[in-house]
Amino acid sequence: MKQNALRSDDENVFVNYQSVKSTVIRRMEKGSGSVPMHDTPKGIDICHKYDRKVVRHNPKSDDVYLRLLVKAYKFLARRTKSKFNKIVMRRLFMSKINRPPLSIARLLRLMKKPGRENKIAVCVGTITNDLRIREVPKLTVCALKVTAGARERILRAGGEIITFDQLAKRSPLGRGTVLIQGPRKGRTAERHFGPAPGAPGSHTRPYVISKGRKFERARGRRKSRAYKK
Repeated sequence: MKQNALRSDDENVFVNYQSVKSTVIRRMEKGSGSVPMHDTPKGIDICHKYDRKVVRHNPKSDDVYLRLLVKAYKFLARRTKSKFNKIVMRRLFMSKINRPPLSIARLLRLMKKPGRENKIAVCVGTITNDLRIREVPKLTVCALKVTAGARERILRAGGEIITFDQLAKRSPLGRGTVLIQGPRKGRTAERHFGPAPGAPGSHTRPYVISKGRKFERARGRRKSRAYKK
């Protein structure tokens, strides 16, 4: 009896499946009505383990003052069409490697260009002193941080140092400003990046303890080994 009951159940399932299948085929041929969801062709499962967008929307730092600046410039970037505010907002998120320090020497060199007189120099980073520069002219500077030596020299020359919240009040659209930054590729680590040391045309610094006669001098036919063709 149990076997007969199982057979009858299987037959019922098969009959139901056949009826659904015939209904779907009939609808698809007519082009009317929608196909039931359980009979639609299934898609391919896409691997998402490599989908990583390395874009910051907030700073990693827990500094409350930096986060207040981010809040202010997010508002300005959203409510104004100013490209300046969007760039400042994005740079406030950046890591320290991407916000390198700017020396007074580079600051003066960039501000000496024609058309930049009486403009505010804006640096989303640190401004440092440079003892090689003897005279510092009168400047208005806006930065996240100014070292003690650089601050003393700028103020002694009659200049002014303002913060980003003061800049937002003074120039909410970034007019009358010059946006500058330090050299991002100025780190010593960057000198080791590139074609392999010793490759033709390569100027990449090798990872060696020292440069001398007794330190990692490979043999081979090249100019440094007095080889001539």
